[in-house]
Amino acid sequence: MTNTAASTLPLAAVLPLSAGVSDAGRLTLGGCDVRALADQYGTPLYVYDVATLRAQASGFLRTFREAYPDCDVLYASKAFLNRPFARFIADQGLGFDAVSGGEIEVLRAAGVDLETVYFHGNNKAPWELALAVGAGVGRIVIDNEGEVALLDRIAGEAAVVQRVLVRVSPGIDAHTHQKTTTGIIDSKFGVPIATGAAERTVAAIAAAPHLEFRGLHMHLGSPIFETQPYVDGIEVMAQFIAEVCRDRLGLEVAEFSPGGGFAVAYTEEQQHELPMLERYASAVTTTLRREADRLGFPLPHITLEPGRSIVGRAGVALYTVGARKEIPGVRTYVSVDGGMADNIRPAMYGAKYQAIAAERPSAPTEETVAIAGKYCESGDILIEAATVPRLRADELIAIPASGAYQLAMESNYNLAYRPAVVMVEDGRARLIRRRQTAEDLWALDVD
Repeated sequence: MTNTAASTLPLAAVLPLSAGVSDAGRLTLGGCDVRALADQYGTPLYVYDVATLRAQASGFLRTFREAYPDCDVLYASKAFLNRPFARFIADQGLGFDAVSGGEIEVLRAAGVDLETVYFHGNNKAPWELALAVGAGVGRIVIDNEGEVALLDRIAGEAAVVQRVLVRVSPGIDAHTHQKTTTGIIDSKFGVPIATGAAERTVAAIAAAPHLEFRGLHMHLGSPIFETQPYVDGIEVMAQFIAEVCRDRLGLEVAEFSPGGGFAVAYTEEQQHELPMLERYASAVTTTLRREADRLGFPLPHITLEPGRSIVGRAGVALYTVGARKEIPGVRTYVSVDGGMADNIRPAMYGAKYQAIAAERPSAPTEETVAIAGKYCESGDILIEAATVPRLRADELIAIPASGAYQLAMESNYNLAYRPAVVMVEDGRARLIRRRQTAEDLWALDVD
């Protein structure tokens, strides 16, 4: 199969790196014709491009280690996770950021080295902490003052000394959506510096016999299209390291995480706003080096936590066009066979996407329509204003930048079947999750 270069495609800036056009004029992903994929696996279908995943994972490792060799990259599992995907990510040299007992169980079932896993969460249940401690999770990131005594007791019962970080809220606004900003004081996440909670938490850990204080963590939110919030946050954290941890408590901060939150482009317009990875790396590492030198503390080991920025561009959602409703002078709705059950982000966050007529990507645009989902909610609109050719029933559309959070936040609303997921490379597709069946919908029922 011959493919034209991705750069000649509409939406090339947000499609996977391997995207092309077949001899038949259809969109290809990883060398696979989208019509062949849809015929084999059905739609909605989520397609992950291996080349893009590899490029993003290796790009983070290379770029940050060139700037700061003593660092590791953890994949934020909440973006998307299942066992085959976890094994793939581990093979790229990344560790994992987990936020639930379920994510830990999936990582363990996948055979991941749990020493590479960091466990987060603002309200970890006792059973989740016991699971993490018993499974040998590398770090537990304490998120509130009350968690210290609980984790110390659980670690003591397991006869281990658990290594921990503390998630600190530096009071920095990352200028992202109000539902995804987490570094400010008014957040459910982290212990604030301003209230004294951060100092009390670190002191309590130092006094806990079954906990080992390793360092500090911050996470400012997501997606962050600016680098200045990282600079501001690290400056605040550096002051805390020097004045509180070192000077008042006599503790060394051996490890530090600036979190994740690195943005991806969902539309071509956003691509123009997106900082290069090198700019993120420079903002983080240059600031940390400067502050460590200025305040006189040793450089810590750092861990980065990209999730969206690893998988976002790699994923494409394929849908089949169905009903069309034209309301003269108001709007035209074009409905597809998916929607908010597999992508709730537009309804929840007002997230913006673009669409491409996948079987004729080079066709000229003719109209602006709303791409509507099939579920029983008026708010089930995937794209409010998609500029596309006149779409026909039964043809495919593709929505790029669909790799992050969509499947992680999916549901069985209206008892919809969750879609299949494939990974594509060199003209071959590998099914990593089958489509749900009716039996799956009642598998948990107790008669």
